[in-house]
Amino acid sequence: MRTKLSNFSFELPEELISQYPSKERDLARLLVVHRDTGKIEHKVFKDIIDYFDEGDALIFNNTKVFPARMYGTKEKTGAKIEVFLLRELNRDSKLWDVLVDPARKIRVGNKLYFTDEAGNDVLIAEVVDNTTSRGRTIRFFYDGTDDEFYKVLNELGNTPLPKYITREVEALDDERYQTIYAKEVGAVAAPTAGLHFSRSLMKRLELKGVELPELTLHVGLGTFRAIEVEDLSKHKMEAEYFKITDEAAQKVNKAKKAGKKVCAVGTTSMRSIESAVSATGNLKAAEGWTNLFIYPPYEFSIANSMITNFHLPKTSLLIMISAFTGHELAMEVYNEAVKEKYNFFSYGDAMLIL
Repeated sequence: MRTKLSNFSFELPEELISQYPSKERDLARLLVVHRDTGKIEHKVFKDIIDYFDEGDALIFNNTKVFPARMYGTKEKTGAKIEVFLLRELNRDSKLWDVLVDPARKIRVGNKLYFTDEAGNDVLIAEVVDNTTSRGRTIRFFYDGTDDEFYKVLNELGNTPLPKYITREVEALDDERYQTIYAKEVGAVAAPTAGLHFSRSLMKRLELKGVELPELTLHVGLGTFRAIEVEDLSKHKMEAEYFKITDEAAQKVNKAKKAGKKVCAVGTTSMRSIESAVSATGNLKAAEGWTNLFIYPPYEFSIANSMITNFHLPKTSLLIMISAFTGHELAMEVYNEAVKEKYNFFSYGDAMLIL
């Protein structure tokens, strides 16, 4: 049975969890695995161009990370509170779902103050609901335009690096924890497989005639949430907003019909396209929310290849990879990656599965 969480455990030395990105985006290491033969190759990411030809399609997630981690103070006590913006619930009333820490101090009715570097209060929020033990719904008070409000959020917020990156946020993270094609603001975590693409590599793919359709899936914190059930069929993913345009669907379907490579760049792209499969097995334009959890055994409908980073044990990301490659090959590849000291997680190295 491959539907047990314990099947996705492996020994990962802590020093392999990368704290910094590679010197240049496309100079990260690349492990290439061929599903049909099990052959493994060790390359550099920019070599990826050698595996794609005219008419192939690489599907990119163009979501943009916003600086979701904010620090404020509680009214009266002045206690320092971390507020992590999860999702906007209502733009007009500026309602947001957030996580707060320390949660025990934050109750409905509390007001939170956010100050600029000079110590001036620039934003006030009120807690209006409890959602989970650490979750709250808050309403921001702000009289300006939407654009002005987001500008203030950008100035107050910090790049939300995942907790496995244990160092402080640095200036380089503003640029490197964002894909070069990020457009649609709304993610609290980067679609990390895409972090390896440089402008010159994208241009070279384009000149080669490779199609580069984009979709949007706003990555939420659910991506990182630990799976707490042994029986994977009982795990529930948090819903994330996604959008696939008709133009993107047409490009993908053209490549699929021609028997070309259709490559999902990252697990988020894969989840999006698998959430929008037509009755005839093609990709369709779609917009909405998906909580699709892909675990073995699973029949993939659209992509026949994918690019992904190396994920942590017992995560939904590793489980999806295992569904795509087959469980035994996935674990063999991961053991090889550990042996060869590949870097893991968001700022780590990449894998191309053919």
